[in-house]
Order: sequence, then structure tokens, then C-alpha cells
Amino acid sequence: MPIPVDIKVRICILLQFLFFFEPLFSQKEDISDYYKIKKNYENSLENDSTVLPLVQKFINKARHEKKYVKLVEGYKDGLLYSHSSERKLKYADSALWAAKLTKDDKLIGRAHTSKGIVYYFNLKKYNPALNELLIAYDYIRKSDDQYYKNKVAYLLGVVKSYIGYYEEALAMFQQTKQFFEEEAAKDQHPNLVYGNKRGYYNSLHQMVVCYRNLAHQKLADSITDIALSGIGMDEDYLQERGYFLKEKGISLFYRSDYINSLKSLQEAISCISPVNDFSWMTLCYSYIGKTYKELGNSDESLRYLRKVDSIFNTHHFILPEARSSYEILINHYHDKGDIQKQLYYTTQLIKVDEHITRDFTYLSSKIHREYDTKRLREEKILLEQKVHRAMWLNRILYILAVVLIVYLLFRYRREHQFREKYRLLEQKILSGGTHNIIDQVTEGAENDSGIEIRIRDDILKKLQEFEEKFEFTESGLTLPKLAIRFDTNQKYLSSVINESKGMNFNRYISELRISYITKKLYNERKYLHYKIETLAEECGIASRNNFSDLFFQINGIRPADFIKKRLADLNKEGKDDGGMY
Repeated sequence: MPIPVDIKVRICILLQFLFFFEPLFSQKEDISDYYKIKKNYENSLENDSTVLPLVQKFINKARHEKKYVKLVEGYKDGLLYSHSSERKLKYADSALWAAKLTKDDKLIGRAHTSKGIVYYFNLKKYNPALNELLIAYDYIRKSDDQYYKNKVAYLLGVVKSYIGYYEEALAMFQQTKQFFEEEAAKDQHPNLVYGNKRGYYNSLHQMVVCYRNLAHQKLADSITDIALSGIGMDEDYLQERGYFLKEKGISLFYRSDYINSLKSLQEAISCISPVNDFSWMTLCYSYIGKTYKELGNSDESLRYLRKVDSIFNTHHFILPEARSSYEILINHYHDKGDIQKQLYYTTQLIKVDEHITRDFTYLSSKIHREYDTKRLREEKILLEQKVHRAMWLNRILYILAVVLIVYLLFRYRREHQFREKYRLLEQKILSGGTHNIIDQVTEGAENDSGIEIRIRDDILKKLQEFEEKFEFTESGLTLPKLAIRFDTNQKYLSSVINESKGMNFNRYISELRISYITKKLYNERKYLHYKIETLAEECGIASRNNFSDLFFQINGIRPADFIKKRLADLNKEGKDDGGMY
């Protein structure tokens, strides 16, 4: 039955529609593919490096398809979930490279922002951080993206705050706080609300830091209380809660409320440590150490103050505010009379001051120092002299004593083992049983190989003659060669040797050769003066190393040691060179 005309027209229209919108469907499928990968890790915690294989899958797909916008997204995900600061920087560099391929100013600016964040937050390198953020701001200000403009302004404020320009930084934080607060109140996607709330709380935190350093503690306390009340126990803002608990703990410390200060600071550490913000963790450790000192708990005080030093050794960074930890440690060990630890922390404080001068040029001149650099260096020299006078001689004597004891023990053990092995070997030689292969043939041994007795006996007779004439000393001897010489086949010869001698052909020849040369070394003094290479050739072994290894495997001692001991025995006996004994 023919298809009606109107149906044909509808089919044509449908086919044209599908053909025209095929790219859209393909694009939707592509996006769906990226989403399928990303949904497996997008809700993971920051710094969770276990999801990086999934992120790499996302990156590989984007790189293969040359979708550079997606590639930027993938590299930024890698930055987010990497735990290592160095790896974060690599991902930031890759994101910047991919962003430049898009030729999108907004993406390029954001990539510079990400790199700046890694520099200041993870690596604490403020000069390169400032450089990246200024470049980012130059790109972002061309766009109408107010969120990113304020984000970069916030980051610039952070850098200014770190280096001590608190009033300038405070003005920037007041601006960003207002923007993020207004944006967070809007009816938006949950991800946008989350980002704006974080911007709001982080701006508040930095305002608190600025107010505290500008000696406006009441304002700082008021903002801290507002922020903690707003965050509550919301796990989405655990990091931000930690920052405000840190500020609360510091404020309580200066109000001499040491018990509550400890509680607040320790809770702050549990919130901050998952993101590895070691700069603020160091400050928490410093104040906890000082708090325990005020409470009279010296052991706990020292434990936390040493954590400050541990982080400094790992990251080569410390906030100026934590510098006093070293002064406390120096004074403590001075009072205890522990010169070595006093010297160590004096040296560390000199290093700390060098880093503070480099990283916080403006602040370094404003820090109250109980120990200035000149005095520290003078004390270090005096301490070093005391340590050298008190410890140098004892240290040398101790090391020499340990080395001597270890050497004597090693030598005694080695000599004892060697003498025992040599004695056993000598007994075998004197009894005529030193690996005597001929003696190993058992009369009437069972014929398990299935070889005719006549053939077997003929091979055994030829083997005996082979041993007695020392034909095994021929170099390059192999199973095929010996089988031809015995007028038999390899299989028969190998079976007879395995059955009658209890070993394979190679081991059989090695035993004969080593037994032969061992007897020569023991009975004929001239052999004791031969080089190892000559001894190897004498018994048919081509390699010096192979000879030495086989001699050790079979006799239990090295040929050089055997020769040395045999010569010593002969000298004790007063025997002359040459001849048979």
C-alpha cells in the first residue's frame, strides 16, 4: 500500500530536523560524558588525592578532544584535590596553559588567580602570589564578573595583610565582605551560594586579623562572635569555623582565660588541619604552648612549641606572631642548663629572623624582640664554644670506642668462622675424603635409569679413568664433548652421573676441579704462590671470579683466605718451600 503524501512530508521534516540538530545532541552527549566522570568525585573533600585518577580521566578526555575549556576545568579539579603543594602548582601552571589556548580573558584571569592562591595559601610565597594576582586583576577588570573581581580583591587584601599593611587590607575586606554578603542572600544555585558564603566568612576572618593587629580587639571579638554564631556546626564551613575559633582562642589568651583559650585553639586545629593550612596551625601551636606555660604545664608547653619548630623545618615559613615560641624555648633550656638545645633553638631563631625579614619586610622592623639578631649571633658563638669544649673530646672517644668494639667483634667472629671452616676442610683433606668423587660411586647401586647394566658399567669405568687421569682439568669441557669421548650419548652419560654421583654434570665437574686444586694447594707449596688466575687455569676454570665463587661454594672459604692460612701454618711448622709433604 503506498504511503500517503502528508506522511512522506512529515518524515522528511523529521529527518531534516534530526540532521540539523545532530551537533546539539552530540554536544549534549559529550557534556553528559564529562558529567558522568565528574559526578564520581565532585562531592569529595578538598585535598582528597584519592580521586585524582578520576580527575586525570577527565583531563585525558578533554585533551584528546581538544576541548580547552573542559581541560581548564580538569586541571583546576586536579589543583583542588591534590594534597601536595608542589603538585597543586603544577596543576595551576597546566590550567594557565590551557586557558591561554581558549583566548578567553576571563578564563586566563581565573587561571592566574588560581596560581596566585597556590603561591600565597599553600607555598606562602607572597611576591610571586602578588604578581599573579595583579595579572589576574588586569584580566578580570575587563569583564563584568563582579564575583571574580571581588575574589581577586580579597586575595590582594590577604597579601597586604600578611605583609603588615592592615589598614589598606581592611578597606578591601570591608568591600568584599559587603559584596559576598549581598550575593549570598540572593536566590541562586547552591554552589554559588556556597562560594559567596565562603567569600563572606573569609572576608570577616581577615577583618578580625586586621582589627586585632590594629589593636581594635573589641571589634575583632564582635565579628568573631557573629561569624561563629552564623556558621554554627555546619560542616560545609568547617575550615572557616576553625579560623574564627583560632581568633577566639588568641583573644581569650590575652584576657588570661587560659582554659577556654586552650579549648578554642585545639578545636581550631581540628578544623584547619584537614586543609593543611600550616601557617595558622603554627600560630595555634604557638599560643597553645604559651597557654600551657601560663598554666604551669611545662611538658605540654614544650611539646606544642616544638611543633612550631617542626613546621618551620618542613615548610621554611613562620608567621612573625609565632616567633616568640623560640624565645620561650631558648630561655627554658638556658634555665635547665641544656647547652645543646639552647644552641639549637638559638640557631633556629636566627633562621626564623632571616625568613621573617625576607617574607615580611614591613613587619620585621616592628616586631618586639627579646633577642635581637646581633645578640643572638654573639650568644650562638659562645654556646658553640661551650659545646665544643664540653662535648668534642667525649664524642670522639665514644665514636672511637664504638668503632673499635664493632671492628673487634666483626674480626673475632670472622676469624672464628674462618678457623672452623678451615679446620673441617683440613680434616677432609687429611682423611682423603675432600670431595672425592670417585669414592661416591656405590658398588651395586640400583639402576633406576633403565640403562642396560653393560652400558652403565662401561660409562662408570670410563668416568673412573677420567677422574684418575685428571682429564676434568681440561678447559671448556662440556657434556656433549665428554659423551663423544666416551662413545655414548648425552642422555646416558647425564643419567649415570646423576644416579651414581648424586649431582648434575656441571656440579660434578666443578667438584672435581675444586677438589683437585684444593689438594694441590694443601700438599704442594708452590701452588700457594700462584695467582688466582693461574690456579683457575690449572684446574680448567676459565674465569677468576667463577673459580673464586665455586671454591667458596664448595669449601666454605675463599681461595685467598685458604692460601693465607695454609702459608701461616707452614711457617709455624718451619717447612721449606717446594716439594710434596
